[in-house]
Amino acid sequence: MRRNPRIVFFLFSLLAVMLACANPLGEAPSESPLNVETIVAATFEALTQAAPPTPTSSLLPASLYYLATDNIGRSQVFRLERDGTTVTQLTSESDEVREFDVSPMDGSVVYIADNQLITVNADGSNRAMIFDGGAINENEPFITILRSPVWSPDGQTIAFGHQGLNLYSIIDGQSNRVLEDQVTEMEGGFFFPEELYWPEMYSADGNKLIITLGYYESASTAIYYPDGGSLVRLNGVEGAIICCGDYSLSSDASVLFSASPYMGMFRAGLWRVDTASGSVTTLFQADYDSNPADVADNPFIAPDGQLYYFYASVPNPEGFIDRPPMQLVRSATDGVTGRTVLRPETFERMNEALWAPDASFVIVANAQNDQTYQGGAAQLYYTDERPMIPLVPFARDMKWGP
Repeated sequence: MRRNPRIVFFLFSLLAVMLACANPLGEAPSESPLNVETIVAATFEALTQAAPPTPTSSLLPASLYYLATDNIGRSQVFRLERDGTTVTQLTSESDEVREFDVSPMDGSVVYIADNQLITVNADGSNRAMIFDGGAINENEPFITILRSPVWSPDGQTIAFGHQGLNLYSIIDGQSNRVLEDQVTEMEGGFFFPEELYWPEMYSADGNKLIITLGYYESASTAIYYPDGGSLVRLNGVEGAIICCGDYSLSSDASVLFSASPYMGMFRAGLWRVDTASGSVTTLFQADYDSNPADVADNPFIAPDGQLYYFYASVPNPEGFIDRPPMQLVRSATDGVTGRTVLRPETFERMNEALWAPDASFVIVANAQNDQTYQGGAAQLYYTDERPMIPLVPFARDMKWGP
């Protein structure tokens, strides 16, 4: 999910973080809905019974999961197979699917609909509700809303946000809240969020869980250790905006790179985080007085040790930057040395990007107009000058499957 700089105050307010994914913006895809039989109760052992079909030819290194609208306009989970052509609709909920994640073990899906946490097999079968968040308090949704399910690398745990950080055990069928949201009751029966917690991503070995710390008008990031329950907060982050999944974690989980192309309430730039200590190093940063301003987005630390990201140096006469025209670049891990433009295109309506594991290409969700800030046409761009390949007409919250 990408930030909207025109409403940055709203975006980093708590309500925006909670509700931003409620309704994707863009055209509905042409896929027809799945034929779903009567829903029956399922055991969690069934989650490992089905796996995605293996195409005979592959454009993609793995299947691509994403959110798009079905033929009646509701957000559902879809999967694009490795051939880059075959699309399968996996959910057919009567309510919007707001968020989801994919098991790296077998392609099973966990998602949120009607404020319930639901799982299905990789083929869409064996739907099971595993956690019910109850009715959402519309005035203060942070008290009741479910958010951000994240599947662990071994497929045995689902982390999610609900009144704090929760870990659900697939084996035991039980949920344990490991961090409690810090909420203060005010006069008149209102509640003020001091600090909220929800997950973003596990490290590849499952030993670290990157989480978002949510505040009333901003957010930050921390590293949670499931074994032992310790929490490492960021330090040296003044002026930067490092949060909400807009980052890349190195394969050994020792370093996290974060970037922002927008400037207004926060500075634009590129930052490096030591996940052991939480120390933040500014690689480059633009403030109100920077003219031109160096901005970046969607960093990815590749297996070759190089840093890939989107970059622009743009005029900044008013101290406010909105959707700068960025290009795809590669550099050393300092973000500066050997910086090389990889393609001729400029990206002005990019809402999100998903990198190939080897950085050979990136899939970009390009919005069709300036008013769309979630999702867009999914297009594959190689990190050389091979032609762009269109994939699906609309995708949001793109993720790799197994």
